[in-house]
Amino acid sequence: MRITILIAAAALVLAVPAQAKAPWVKKAKDLGIADVKDCNACHVGNPKKGGELTARGKFLMDTKAKKKAAECDMAWLKDYKGK
Repeated sequence: MRITILIAAAALVLAVPAQAKAPWVKKAKDLGIADVKDCNACHVGNPKKGGELTARGKFLMDTKAKKKAAECDMAWLKDYKGK
């Protein structure tokens, strides 16, 4: 019985990351920004653990500060010149 519960719990934990996509990734794809495939496009490591930002992530944060915006807008990536 315990092994069944452990297997079910493990399957649930492993399935969630595969299904979950940040809304920003979806929005970037909807805007036609093909090189944003997952959170690693802007984050190094786990963003929830305060990981560092890539050049793209830093660009978004700098643009957010310049525009005094409440949150990043993926449309700004159309102006991003890096890789």
